[in-house]
Amino acid sequence: MPNRPAQTLLVVDDEPGIRAAVCDAARADAERCLTAATGRDALDAARRQHPDVIVLDLGLPDLEGVEVCRRLREFTQVPILVLSARHSEAEKARLLDAGADDYVTKPFGTVEFQARIRAQLRRARRPAPPHGPMAIGPFTIDVERRSAARGDVAVHLTPTEWHLLQTLVANAGRTMTHLQLFRAVWGSSDGDPQQYLRVYMAHLRRKLEADPYAPRHFVTEPGVGYRFEIEPANGQ
Repeated sequence: MPNRPAQTLLVVDDEPGIRAAVCDAARADAERCLTAATGRDALDAARRQHPDVIVLDLGLPDLEGVEVCRRLREFTQVPILVLSARHSEAEKARLLDAGADDYVTKPFGTVEFQARIRAQLRRARRPAPPHGPMAIGPFTIDVERRSAARGDVAVHLTPTEWHLLQTLVANAGRTMTHLQLFRAVWGSSDGDPQQYLRVYMAHLRRKLEADPYAPRHFVTEPGVGYRFEIEPANGQ
């Protein structure tokens, strides 16, 4: 089996104990763990060290976490996992809209945190969004050719369902907020994004999940949005 490049994590938090705990939790999945205590140090490290994943705390002494996300997105698309004691759904959505990819609240469970780090490392290792046919459970889909099948039986998707699926697949492993998806698919911010998406996500699950009531690939982030997982984060 060929060796893969070492994976590097950048942990941004002003508390030394949290930085150490995060590096320790990620040790099994990331070979290098860099740290920064301020937003400006994080931006500098991201430019110079090119980490594979950034774990970012919101309560930094110099810059707001939202501002750090926005500045990072000016020069890199590295996955950003926000780690914060702030629990509100509005705050999560605001961070994801600013460019974060996922969100874990403090205090965090080690097993869940490690699973989310693995998901972001998988995304970081993919040089581009998936192309060509891919298997999700018993289904095969090809978003470029707009074809889907279960075995030899074709699955029909409407143009809107295809557009939603293409957006999710292009951002595989990343949580997309309701507003991000709504604007990408409908090109508007008018209307009720959650209601529209609830209906169309139910359609996709019914057509492309082995069990639409226990979805493994079209994942809901309650109150925030949805995420497409080619492989479920728990590896099951």
